[in-house]
Parts: sequence; C-alpha cells; structure tokens
Amino acid sequence: MRRIPIPKTAEEQRYRRHLRVRKKVSGTGERPRLVVFRSLKHIYAQLVDDVTHKTIMTVGDNGMSGKKTEKASLVGKSLAEKAKAAGISKVTFDRAGFRYHGRVKALADGAREGGLEF
Repeated sequence: MRRIPIPKTAEEQRYRRHLRVRKKVSGTGERPRLVVFRSLKHIYAQLVDDVTHKTIMTVGDNGMSGKKTEKASLVGKSLAEKAKAAGISKVTFDRAGFRYHGRVKALADGAREGGLEF
C-alpha cells in the first residue's frame, strides 16, 4: 500500500480537509452545493451541481466596500437573492476545508438571512 505523505504547507492541509469534507457533501440540481473560497483579501461563493458537473452561479466580493466579514455577509445575501431568483431554496454547505469561523460563518449566516436553507 502506498504511503500518503504528511502535508507540509497550510494549503496542503486545507486541501486534505477539503477532500475529507467532499467525501460526505454532494450537490444535486434540486439541492446544489454552496462552496466557499476564502483568500487573504477576498471571498467567493458558488453553487455547484455535482450530478451534471456544472457551476450554477458564482458571487464574489469584487466592488464591495467595508470590512472583510461585512463583505462576506453581503456575498451570502447576494448569492441567496440570485438563488431565489433561479428557483433554488435549499443548499448543502461546503466550507472547503476552511474552519467554520469568521468570514466563512458570516457568509453562511448572510445566505441564511437571504432565505437559503442549509
């Protein structure tokens, strides 16, 4: 059996956590997967249908002003508005290996305020 190397960098560790989460979380057309990506300056969210391997919609914090957690909350709200317009009300949340804390939590709370069910 092949030995899996121990991850060295923070990015490798996040990727391993993401794989662990993805084993359990999957999205369909009726209930897509809400994926979060957080960089040092920005945050992005997208809805993915894993059955057809398509990205339904993407929202980022480009052009928004304020603190990073405020922008994350606005991204969640705007994604919820777009999803409601497309007829999507339920999603599964994929934190992509990031801790459910800070900006990731703010995005999830904003999406809930916008009317999405997790």
